[in-house]
Amino acid sequence: MKSTSLFITSLFLIVLVFTNNNISAQAKTINPNNQYEALIQLFKDWRQFENPPLLNGAPDYTIASFNRRQPAFIKLQHQLNAIDTTGWPIKNKVDWRIVWAEMNGYDFNRRILKPWQRDPAFYKSLWTSRSDVPAHEGPTMHGITDSWKYSFPLSAGDKAKLIASLKVIPSINKQAKINLTGNAKELWIAGIRDIRTQSEDLAEILTKPGCATDKELNQVVKEGIASTNDLVAWLEKESLKKTGPSGIGKENYNWYQKNVHLVPLSWDQQVILLKRELTRAWAALKLEEQKNKNLPLLELANSPEANDVLAEKSFNSLITFLDKQEIMTIKPYFDSAIRAHKVDFYPAAQRNFFQITAAYDPRPLYSHFYHWFELSRMDHEPLENPIRRAPLLYNIFDTRNEGLATTVEETFLQAGLYENNPRVKEIVYIMLAQRAARGLGSLYAQANLLTMEEAGKIHSGYTPRGWMKTEKKLLIFEQHLFMRQPGYGSSYIVGKYLLENAMAEMARNKELQNKSFSIKEFLDQINEIGCIPSSLSAWEISGADLWKEQ
Repeated sequence: MKSTSLFITSLFLIVLVFTNNNISAQAKTINPNNQYEALIQLFKDWRQFENPPLLNGAPDYTIASFNRRQPAFIKLQHQLNAIDTTGWPIKNKVDWRIVWAEMNGYDFNRRILKPWQRDPAFYKSLWTSRSDVPAHEGPTMHGITDSWKYSFPLSAGDKAKLIASLKVIPSINKQAKINLTGNAKELWIAGIRDIRTQSEDLAEILTKPGCATDKELNQVVKEGIASTNDLVAWLEKESLKKTGPSGIGKENYNWYQKNVHLVPLSWDQQVILLKRELTRAWAALKLEEQKNKNLPLLELANSPEANDVLAEKSFNSLITFLDKQEIMTIKPYFDSAIRAHKVDFYPAAQRNFFQITAAYDPRPLYSHFYHWFELSRMDHEPLENPIRRAPLLYNIFDTRNEGLATTVEETFLQAGLYENNPRVKEIVYIMLAQRAARGLGSLYAQANLLTMEEAGKIHSGYTPRGWMKTEKKLLIFEQHLFMRQPGYGSSYIVGKYLLENAMAEMARNKELQNKSFSIKEFLDQINEIGCIPSSLSAWEISGADLWKEQ
């Protein structure tokens, strides 16, 4: 028996070595004459693989599907690691690391995050509005329906496309009942709201021009509503059995941040950073209040007419300032891009945090709407680089997009946007404090040191003037998102830190060369680099690889 066992073991080892050598040999023979072109081709193969096969018309997130696909994924990883980047310019090495990070994101989702098992909100398949970042925030299933992309009344082609997309909803909802076996109590309960809202969003489609009388569309929508309501009922029943934590824990958080989002800061370091920014924001706010004590208070826009006048004034002020003061290159489409997202008027009792700030002066919030400058660039002038042209997967862009939008809020202040009305500076520091407080709470929740509700108390309690204690939906939405997407809550401040570090390094290098620093040159370079992790933007601009130094 021992000799037979030894023979079988030896045979297994021979097969294993042959298989590994074969994979390695295949990897090493990828386009040896042009390794960067090999990376581009591998990226295309990777993105094709990442889109899952279908099961009854819906993306297949079953365990069996992931197990079947794992050998192909390992092969892709081998091929990536076999590409020799020696001698490459930094920008090409950055592209390699982007592909590496995306593959790590897939691996982490498969092993740890498992949104298809732990997160009911993952199965939201209808989205009615565009996100202000390159892709929808948080783990999002493939094959979603973006109803905001359609114009109503529908053309014949769009009608067929929309119906085909909506027909998938019953199938994915049926699969959700099979796949959702996780025990993350808070994720489960909070996610029910997202699925319930989908029924309302489906019904809203039938109120659009030309839809109410379309029998075929009505039938598909009603089937989607019935299926979604059935899933809600099942989720509510199953929620009574859920007892487990929802955070991924410090160790997993650190691996995820370093290897997927390419953040060179651990959980503990991020806590220190966010505490520091929270303290600084509060101190700066109080000093501004002291300096401005003899100035009149800001007036609220308490009517739709006053809101429109204030918005128009703010758009003109911001765009003119950025152009005349040479803060950044203004593209012809920037003005219309930001105007399309004017903050509507809300009665005082219904305003959430951001609507309160906008009712006083929307320029701090419109500064954060730098997001829409970025998205309009992607629409009008997409990058030639295929790796950076489309949104990066797994929200890897968070430190870049949310970080830069947060950075420019204070950058524009310091560059002089509010010199004629210093009271508006107070709003900027209130917003910074809010972002630091909510991110800090989310860090403790991910480490399972606080519940989402307790994290929300930090978020609310440390936001100045009680402005997070008004309309509660925003608080729930943000803490739920930050639990679903580890690191998103802290990305605003962490990204700001990394980008300001890149700015400082660029300025120091300029000084060493006896050259002048230009914020316009810095922001233009950031924009041209694309929506990639902030640590990679910093590497490309300054030559300092912060991630590798950790």
